[in-house]
Amino acid sequence: MIKIICPGKIKEKFLQQAAEEYLKRLSKYTKIEIIEVKDEANLEKALKIEGEQILKHIKDNDYVITLEIKGNKLSSEALASKIEKTLMVNPNIVLVLGGSYGLDETVSKRSDYQLSFSDMTFPHQLFRIILLEQLYRAFKIINNENYHK
Repeated sequence: MIKIICPGKIKEKFLQQAAEEYLKRLSKYTKIEIIEVKDEANLEKALKIEGEQILKHIKDNDYVITLEIKGNKLSSEALASKIEKTLMVNPNIVLVLGGSYGLDETVSKRSDYQLSFSDMTFPHQLFRIILLEQLYRAFKIINNENYHK
């Protein structure tokens, strides 16, 4: 099972539709759940409050991958391999996206692996779609199925 924990809801209809499409595609390969925690507007409180909310949804035996700008960069093939190997020993992968202000250090410390898609900063709602697409691509690779490059 894969859980994605992220602050905030997707507000734009076109992004909601994209997320729904990738969730539908992914359902062929794995059970997937998106957990949305409330995003905080107040910078001084945001990281701590969002971090506490995120950690409530993580179990002790979950394998946690945080998406962080300073994390490890992987190709799509390497991400597929990482997911495949992790699922062999731990059936629960939790991917954690930060909110507008990033991730609280308590969440980063709980992480088993820090992953970065780029040195660039992306809007977290759009990044959720990018993550879902890369997960779909990973499962296509794992299953030796064609997918555009």
